[in-house]
Amino acid sequence: MIIGLVATLTLLLTAVAGLGVLNTVVLQTRERVHDLGVFKAIGMTPRQTVTLVVCSVAGVGLVAGLIAIPAGIALHHLVLPAMARAAQTDVPPSVLNVFQPWELVPLALSGLVITVAGALGPAGWAAKTRTAFALRAE
Repeated sequence: MIIGLVATLTLLLTAVAGLGVLNTVVLQTRERVHDLGVFKAIGMTPRQTVTLVVCSVAGVGLVAGLIAIPAGIALHHLVLPAMARAAQTDVPPSVLNVFQPWELVPLALSGLVITVAGALGPAGWAAKTRTAFALRAE
């Protein structure tokens, strides 16, 4: 039951993170629609437009994943002992050392995956936008 609850919360947090990325990329793409129109006018293909929009946020997602993993582990090692002290109990090392080092790499890359997934919608919109409409926008 606990594993199911943790899995559900993980999925909900992932969805919220993806929606946050989606919102940010939509705003960024709408601000840059004129620039995208200029690029399209000089020959940028829809596939290149999608790549441009996704790559503009992919670096941020990767850096966020690389920062979030050590911060999360530090918070885990800070909060669990404090909770154990409040309950007047001890925390075994197996509770604190949850992740193996090789498991941290896919977790760090999950920031990149969430960012790319959240950016694909606005990237598709930018690719489908007609050049004349994009050039008229300001």
